[in-house]
Amino acid sequence: MKTVTVFNHAGGAGKTSIVRDVGYELAQAGHRVLLIDLDPQANLTGWLGVEGVTRDETVYPVAVEGSALPQPRLVHGLSLIPSHVSLAVAEGQMMGRVGAQVRLRRALHDVRDAYDLVMIDSPPSLGQLSILGALAADHMIVPVPTRQKGLDAMPGLQGAFAEYREVRPDLTVALYVPTFYDARRLHDRDVLADLEAFLSPLASPVPQREAVWLDSTAQGAPVGAYAPKSPVHLDIQRLSRDVAQALGMSYEVTA
Repeated sequence: MKTVTVFNHAGGAGKTSIVRDVGYELAQAGHRVLLIDLDPQANLTGWLGVEGVTRDETVYPVAVEGSALPQPRLVHGLSLIPSHVSLAVAEGQMMGRVGAQVRLRRALHDVRDAYDLVMIDSPPSLGQLSILGALAADHMIVPVPTRQKGLDAMPGLQGAFAEYREVRPDLTVALYVPTFYDARRLHDRDVLADLEAFLSPLASPVPQREAVWLDSTAQGAPVGAYAPKSPVHLDIQRLSRDVAQALGMSYEVTA
């Protein structure tokens, strides 16, 4: 089982889309995929059409009480540990519990034979839940918007990685992913050139094509289920190949 946290402490980088859509693609390719929503905003949960979540279905009991993973929801061929706004309470409660930050890693170890891949959607912060997700991971995938804000976020990211590696020296960045790329804009091309010069390994840029992303989100379905073979889906398939290669997993596009 490989465990990957998709992380950027800056919001609006494309984390949730990567978890949902790449997770779906790899599940469709035959892998047993578990998604974990660590963000109290619960975007991943909502974007998969999941409603009526209780706190005990989230990672709250794991982080605060040291419990086993709750039973996941099954949706679109994926297993999902959903989130709920009440998960935000865990931030403060974890700080008073020794070892709370590694409890998710321990809980995932107990289900290591049940899944081939775990993808964790980290909150856009440097708080306790983000640490929980980082320390549970073998690798991180880092989306970086091809905007100035993407470059501005890099010092904070590098500082966070350095702190995480003090606890997990074997934690690596499997892939940086340029997101929201518009080749028509000189600014985007310049930022992409900077990313190519300084970051490795770097995925192919994911173009900014908003309509299908927004419509699939409104329908609570991955792009591959909502608009198969659309230009956006082809972008996701290309990214999924990059992710699979970075993780040493198989991924073949079916007709």
